[in-house]
Amino acid sequence: MLLLKDAAIVTMDKENPFIDNGFLVIADGKLIEVGSGSPSEKQEADAAEVISVKGKWLMPGLINTHGHIGMTLLRGHSDDLPLHRWLEEKMWPFEGKQDEEAVHAGRALALAEMVKSGTTTFLEMYHLYMDQCAEAVEEAGMRATLMRSMIGLCSKEEQEAKLGEAVRFAKQWHERADGRIRTMLAPHAPYTCPPAFIERIVEEAVQLQLPVHMHLAETKKEVADHLEQYGCHPLDHLDQLGVLDAVPWLFAHGVHLAEAQLERLARTEATISYNPKSNLKLGSGIAPVKEMLERGIRVSFGTDSVAANNTLDLFEELRIGNLLQKGSYQDATALSAGTTLELATINGAEALQFPELGKLKAGYQADFILLDGEQLHVQPAAHVLSHLVYAVKAADVTDVFVQGKALMRNRSLLTLDEEKIRYQANRQYKKVCSLM
Repeated sequence: MLLLKDAAIVTMDKENPFIDNGFLVIADGKLIEVGSGSPSEKQEADAAEVISVKGKWLMPGLINTHGHIGMTLLRGHSDDLPLHRWLEEKMWPFEGKQDEEAVHAGRALALAEMVKSGTTTFLEMYHLYMDQCAEAVEEAGMRATLMRSMIGLCSKEEQEAKLGEAVRFAKQWHERADGRIRTMLAPHAPYTCPPAFIERIVEEAVQLQLPVHMHLAETKKEVADHLEQYGCHPLDHLDQLGVLDAVPWLFAHGVHLAEAQLERLARTEATISYNPKSNLKLGSGIAPVKEMLERGIRVSFGTDSVAANNTLDLFEELRIGNLLQKGSYQDATALSAGTTLELATINGAEALQFPELGKLKAGYQADFILLDGEQLHVQPAAHVLSHLVYAVKAADVTDVFVQGKALMRNRSLLTLDEEKIRYQANRQYKKVCSLM
């Protein structure tokens, strides 16, 4: 049994949202008790380890609901291009030269960056070496939802082969690694997957009882091209195909959704993964999150890949995402600090279908992070919730735990070799560039 005491705890539990001075009792990867004040003498005596975290803030680990960590070596490789040119001229050619070693080096870099910035759970949507990705997640001790992404601009035989790979991966890895890995199916986007192929993917998802993840309405061009080709908005097309209510959807971006699409989404189980920095950098726009939330649509946070971001720092993401809503609507109440934190914790857990995650509550998973509450930029320390959104930096994260196991203590990674990861990332990037 592990016991942490002397902590200021942000629980994300509406029944008991903030504990000024409290403790956690952890056993078998779960929270046994989240208490106020000091633990009893018996609890301290029974614990295998007691950690005083005085001066630190304790909160649920952050959850990233959209990304492509297989693209991490592409950080800074191409800037200042719109999405379609960025993909076709820079991203896809580089990816075509990546071998297993290169992809692994990029993924290891991403895992280390996420842990050091307080992300404990993430989504990976990618098509290369996904079994190796799952193995890396298992070894690193993180929690993830993984999927073999599919582009359907090919023959039906190739489409079926890709779908077969995706289904095999989903079956093999779902609920593996002591339940830390879950899976989905993932058509890449409406502009890369013909309608019939999306229908086939959803058909398989229904059989597997899995959600489906897809890019949707990221750019004006994407929507305009779809209207020209099919005569309707991509979301309306999914509705016409009869797949919108067939499975729980997790849509990345959702930048260009009009009132009619928002009203339709509100009647589904869908979640929108809000990726503000990527949408800004690629000039895609600003998702109407305020309107989504007003309609009861679930929204979570994602970073997208570092090729379009250029970091995996979710604290920066939620701060920028919050401020964008206030600025774009010219409404300081558009998105509160408390709701912003919910998007990055509770809503993320629901989007990735991890039960007992996103809150610090008895019976929930012991996934949490500690932050240095004594830094100058978070003083006066009386306003913890505000500071977590508007002031905290990734470097303030000092400790990270998943299922009660420490992945980082006092800023030192315990399950990943930071020096080796840094060396291999630079080595592999140079190798791929030499092949271009």
